[in-house]
Amino acid sequence: MTHIVAAFVVLALVQLFLVKPFQVPSESMSPTLETGDRILADRISLVASDPAQGDVVVFSRPDTWATDAAPRGALRTAVGWVGDLVGFGPSNLDALVKRVVGPPGSTVQCCSAQGQVEVDGVALDEGYVRNDLPFVAGQLDCDTVPASARCFGPISVPVGQYLVMGDNRANSADSIIGCRGAPASTDCARFVTRGDVIGEVRAIVWPLDRAFGPLD
Repeated sequence: MTHIVAAFVVLALVQLFLVKPFQVPSESMSPTLETGDRILADRISLVASDPAQGDVVVFSRPDTWATDAAPRGALRTAVGWVGDLVGFGPSNLDALVKRVVGPPGSTVQCCSAQGQVEVDGVALDEGYVRNDLPFVAGQLDCDTVPASARCFGPISVPVGQYLVMGDNRANSADSIIGCRGAPASTDCARFVTRGDVIGEVRAIVWPLDRAFGPLD
């Protein structure tokens, strides 16, 4: 019994300080991450550095991203506690996974003449985006009426916060979901604070046919 308790303590410490497994909750990062993928989030690297543009991160859902999820019962909470400890099964953590697009202090907008997201005036090469909103230069862009739903910003990212987006841009409830088609305003965006970031995704570990696939 002592050995079992010790093993659980070690497992808990590893997840608290080094690396923690998560299950991808939605299709917002598809095809990079699919619903149900088991991933590993590196926690130790964030001790010495901050998330950078392009990193895929796991973060606790901020209060401003609240949902109408039903409260958990005692049994579900107990099962979730075990799931959080071993990394498989239901979880009590309300965690999301997205890609960092706008670091603190940056200005993010869309779109360039080719329909690209721009950070501080530089168009991003985002080969990981496979399902984006329609954009046709001269026909359906940021200057047409109606404008493309891909367009937003410019948005100034506050110090200590991050603008995150899903790779599945046409189906992602992310930082700029309330900004598409709206007048340029930081008020429409919702950000992730540095304290909400749990870890950087390093690898897919399940299913095996997707294990250790590319994240960029």
